[in-house]
Order: sequence, then C-alpha cells, then structure tokens
Amino acid sequence: MTNLQIFLDVATEAALAGGGILQSYLGKLEDAIIEKGRPGDLVTAADKASEEVVLEILRRHFPQHSILAEESGKLGDGESEYLWAIDPLDGTTNYAHQYPFFAVSIGLLINGVPQVGVIYDPFHNELFRAAAGLGATRNRRPITVSATSELNKSLLVTGFAYDRRETSDNNYAEFCHFTHLTQGVRRSGSASLDLAYVACGRVDGYWERGLSPWDIVAGIILVQEAGGKVTAYDGTPLKIESGRILATNSHIHNTVSRELLQVPPLSAWK
Repeated sequence: MTNLQIFLDVATEAALAGGGILQSYLGKLEDAIIEKGRPGDLVTAADKASEEVVLEILRRHFPQHSILAEESGKLGDGESEYLWAIDPLDGTTNYAHQYPFFAVSIGLLINGVPQVGVIYDPFHNELFRAAAGLGATRNRRPITVSATSELNKSLLVTGFAYDRRETSDNNYAEFCHFTHLTQGVRRSGSASLDLAYVACGRVDGYWERGLSPWDIVAGIILVQEAGGKVTAYDGTPLKIESGRILATNSHIHNTVSRELLQVPPLSAWK
C-alpha cells in the first residue's frame, strides 16, 4: 500500500466515526447550540464530539502530523509537511435545523498541496473519497464530473459567508447574475458537499468566498481526481488561504471565471 492509500483509509475511518457521532446527536441537541461570535455562525455539542473522535483517530495513527481543525484550531507539529484540515460538521446551521445536508470533511495537505480527501454525508450514507493519482469515488465506485459544456445548460451551486450582513462583498450579486445565465443556482449550506457534488456530476460548478481550509481541502482533491478544475476566481492557481474558490467540471470553467469577473455590483440590480 502507498502512503496515500494509508492516509485515505485512516481518513475514511475517522470520517465514518465522526459521522456516526453526528447521527447519534441529530434532533437531540435541544439548547446545546450556541453562536461563535458572528450571527448565524453556530457550534453544537455534535461538532465538538465529532471533532474529538476524528482527532483521536488521526493522532493515534499519525502523531507527528499537524492538524487544523475548525473547533480546536492548529494542533501538533507546526513544522510537519503533513497538515490535516478537519471540519467535523460542515453545515452546522443545516444540522441544527435537522435539514439533511451536512457532512464530515477531512483533507490532507502535503507541503501545502491537497493530496487526500474524504467527505462523509451520514444522513444519506454517502462516502466520497479521493487521493492524488488514485481517482475519486462515491461509496467505493468511481465518479466523474459532468459533461455539460454550455453555461446556459448548467446547474451551479454556491454559498454565502457568515459576514454577509456586514459586507457588500457578499456574493448576492453573483448569485443573481448566474441565476439569469444558467438553469439554476443552488445554495446548500455545506461547502464540502458542494464540491463533492461537482465531483460526482450532480452540479456543474461551484464558487464561494469567505471559506476556511477545512471547508475545501478535501473537496479540492475530489474535484481534481474526478476530472474537474479548481482555481481562483480569475483562473489562476488557487490560494487556499484566500478563502475564495472556483470549481467546475472544467468544460465551463473559463466561462464561469469570465462572468465572475464582470458581475455588476449589487447596487446596479433593480
């Protein structure tokens, strides 16, 4: 077995364990939901319990690796070439409302490059996995991006950052713009699953801003291994720390990028 296969298998073990925790808490949180500072930025007892079991598994197998987790922050050896990016519950607002679109997302960066990704949707029991050179799968079967080649025949997905109330840089104008140009734009509330859905061809493209590494590292390698393309908005190489991502089936990538760069400001919309 290659190291990447080992990393993939351990990440799978951790994601499935975290997903089991989420299922056990679903609908039983009552008052165990709080805001982390910004309106709508929620954390629950399920987030923390899921992260705890994920961290235990990763630390047991890879004690020298560094970890970046949504609830615990940076952990381990800061000089390690290996960095795990973990979101123990991506889609917390959905989860808190028992809206069935949330996931555990575990990605591995090696020298800053996404190499392994596992996204597990416990409600629908869908397990998305990928590693560099090993392909992408859903429930162990190969997946590929869609073949849609025209923007007006595409279905896109996006999201809105937690600070959307306080900033004009909030994606509303882009949402309206692409709604007019495509067959539709969806807003699901889980960045990792949005990327997984691009990878398996359910949607043709995804863009969003205000993201953290744990939101997208796993999904990046999924899309790439499924034949898609991931860049910055302008088509240049993605900088994960920028918080902005464009991921598509590759066929419509240049068109979506061009449209993103010329969206009229929200104030111009009537």
